[in-house]
Amino acid sequence: MERVNDSSRSRRRMTGAERREQLIQIGRALFAEKGFDGTSVEEIAASAKVSKPVVYEHFGGKEGIYAVVIDREMQRLLTLVTQALSASHALVKLERAALALLQYIEESSEGFRILVRDSHAASGTGTFASLISDIASQVEDVLADEFKERGYDPKLAPMYAQMLVGMTALTGQWWLDVRKPRREEVAAHLVNLSWNGLTGLDPNPQLTAATRGLVLSPPPDARPARPAERDSKEQDKARERDLKEQEKLQREQQKAREREQKEREKAREREQKEQEKLQREQQKAREREQKEREKAREREQKEQ
Repeated sequence: MERVNDSSRSRRRMTGAERREQLIQIGRALFAEKGFDGTSVEEIAASAKVSKPVVYEHFGGKEGIYAVVIDREMQRLLTLVTQALSASHALVKLERAALALLQYIEESSEGFRILVRDSHAASGTGTFASLISDIASQVEDVLADEFKERGYDPKLAPMYAQMLVGMTALTGQWWLDVRKPRREEVAAHLVNLSWNGLTGLDPNPQLTAATRGLVLSPPPDARPARPAERDSKEQDKARERDLKEQEKLQREQQKAREREQKEREKAREREQKEQEKLQREQQKAREREQKEREKAREREQKEQ
């Protein structure tokens, strides 16, 4: 009986939507393996066990399939990064954006290979460079606000956004093949370099508590947040507040250390001046004594 049911299912014809999705998935795998130019309609049709006219009927050729694949991948990555940048604290945004790209690479390796290999003009949706530019424009707004708060020129934000996104994207391409270390560790090191700079590198960087263990996912719809989601958001906000307080405390401690350093320098300068003054006075006293001895010798010589 079971074999009859399996047989009947195998003979069931796919609906138009099912066939379309099948062709998209087959095309996606072939494009990732061989690239757009290396993939033919014949290969797509043969893998789907259909005739070439079926492919042309649904998509008009491989260009149509490729356009859908590229559009889906770009939308997925953009949604993940946009979701990551919704955090309120700049450091958390940076951590989550790096983690979002690495999560996309890990979960959609074929899609990322397609984006970085040959985003073909036939897609009509732009190239990987345009995708990076879209992400950089979002990062630019974050940096501009941060620059204003710290007294830097916000006009430099676009250039710094390109630097940050470009560094992360190239690291992602490298990590696509090596896959070591794990993605959270890679994200921590990326943030370590971009946030602390070379002169302040942390030898053992870690993501903040607001980011560790986070798995991003595109929101399926706009339904109201469930209680568990609200609790999670409240926890995130609490962690970000704690992080801000810690940074504020660190800045105050740094200022206190700088004041102490200045006071020590002033004390050393005063002490050095006192020593120089004392040395001058001692030198003058020795000179007076020398003159007195010379005068005494002169008087003795005259008396003799």
